[in-house]
Amino acid sequence: MKYTQEMMLHSDSGYCMPFEERDKDVEMTLGYGKQRHPQTGETFFHHGVDFKAHHYLLSAVATGQVTGLGNDAVHGVYQVIRYGGYEVTYSHLNNVFKTFGHAVKAGQIVAVSGDLLHIEVKYNGEELNPIEFLTMLYGNLKAMEQSGQVGIPEFVTIDMDLHTIYDQDKREIEELMLRFYPDYMQDMRQGLYIVPAHTEQALRNVFTVSAIKNYFYETLPSMANPLGMGARSIPIAEKVQNLLIADFLNYLALRQHVFLTSMSEEIKKNDLKKP
Repeated sequence: MKYTQEMMLHSDSGYCMPFEERDKDVEMTLGYGKQRHPQTGETFFHHGVDFKAHHYLLSAVATGQVTGLGNDAVHGVYQVIRYGGYEVTYSHLNNVFKTFGHAVKAGQIVAVSGDLLHIEVKYNGEELNPIEFLTMLYGNLKAMEQSGQVGIPEFVTIDMDLHTIYDQDKREIEELMLRFYPDYMQDMRQGLYIVPAHTEQALRNVFTVSAIKNYFYETLPSMANPLGMGARSIPIAEKVQNLLIADFLNYLALRQHVFLTSMSEEIKKNDLKKP
């Protein structure tokens, strides 16, 4: 089917593209419709589009709900999210963060791609070229920006002014997390990276002390603040953040040989000597 103006998607949480590329254009490897198989050379009908997206964090594109999860020989692990009349399927996934029945908002991370990302789109049960859907999303984003609105609103987490010892490197760390966090989680699950015992013990101590001092459920719990943490919890939250960021940077040094640009050569050498 062809996209028409009546099929415009409305979302109270704004809009978001499935993933972002930094400093280069998104690369589509296989289009929609009649295609030639890249390996066998046979002609076939491709019901979606494929993108070059190796282990990318994938976002919900609007307000919606996860309506399907599965795993088959053709698509691998896949996830279906309904946005109004649209059903969007992400396939060949490495991991899924939002499971069946979960509500999602634009910009929330829902999955991680595998070696590539295959996207299919249906509107009221009829197949639609995903490029037309993505073009509509992009237009909605630009329309919001031109009207002075933010395409993806800042979601409220905990109303705290948190600071860490890594504040000066915040932007660089966020960029590294976008690139390496899926690998970090996967390597931990497979036992290729083990959190140091002292870090694990420090986290246990922090949460134990927090529970003893009643730092949790100081305020009414909510979706954005499930532990009900209040202003008294700021020092605890900052300690946890410092420990988690330090462990992520430890992983980057040991498994990826990647360091913050602000790190001295002496620190880099010491990190590389760790077992």
